[in-house]
Amino acid sequence: MKRWFRRWVDAVYEGVLSREVSGAPTHVAVIQDGNRRYARRKGDDAPDGHRAGAETTERVLDWCQEIGVEELTLYTFSTENFERPDEENEELFDLLCEKLREFADADRVHEHEVGIRAIGEIELLPERVQAAVDYAEDRTREYDQFVLNIALAYGGRSRLLEAARDVTAAVEHGDLEVEEIDVETIERRLYDQPVRDVDLIIRPGGEERTSNFLPWHANGNEAAVFFCTPYWPEFSKADFLRGIRTYEHREESWRRTRARRAMALLGALGDADLPEARSVVDRFRDSLPTGERGALDDLENADRSGDPDGIDSNGHAAD
Repeated sequence: MKRWFRRWVDAVYEGVLSREVSGAPTHVAVIQDGNRRYARRKGDDAPDGHRAGAETTERVLDWCQEIGVEELTLYTFSTENFERPDEENEELFDLLCEKLREFADADRVHEHEVGIRAIGEIELLPERVQAAVDYAEDRTREYDQFVLNIALAYGGRSRLLEAARDVTAAVEHGDLEVEEIDVETIERRLYDQPVRDVDLIIRPGGEERTSNFLPWHANGNEAAVFFCTPYWPEFSKADFLRGIRTYEHREESWRRTRARRAMALLGALGDADLPEARSVVDRFRDSLPTGERGALDDLENADRSGDPDGIDSNGHAAD
């Protein structure tokens, strides 16, 4: 296929996807996978792949801001990555220093008030990387219109373990009562600054696993996950929009599931309980966003009309 025709097809497809996307997740987390494989395929060295991936990262930030994402977390360097060859890591650390400082000084970061934060075991990184992290965080500390989290020397299990140890120590020292431990207690100990629950994880590169990434905020929130085959340097806006569409489809499915459960509860109660049950369902409806109220109304109407795709006469969700 000729290159110009391929570009035209991609542009048309991107336009179709843009029209299909009607909302945006609040927090998107990306596993930037495939930089080294991309470089090998092109006959280049690993640092060339990392540099190409950094260009994709800048584009993704623009796309997030275009559709209304408020927080982006990038899995940039895991604790397992320390096992890679020293010379490869040293070049990656140089690139991180360059990009962190460059980004912290960029006009668009200050125009859009982007707050740059690092999460992970930052103290394990070389001093020059720690200094670049401090510089980027200090330059954008007052910004919160958009949050960019850079996961460096990061491991999800290790963060949970450290939080558990901190809670245990606080209880042993008498600073915290066991009955006071709640979700917020753990979250305050995970990161220096609050991190929103993750709505969507995107992983390019062909691997279908989330690699211990933000387990508390992603698994706990039942985040949608989008896997795709392009390596990170090849990741396109169409791929990004496909990920957003996956999130939207999952949200719609979850809204209908919640609505079906509410109707099933209503139908399972006896006639004597119906007025109270109706009151419960009405309160449930009032607490829902507009889109979810519509799903509940649709199911109630289907119940009254005997729609086989809705709720059966006993109030149970039809198969």
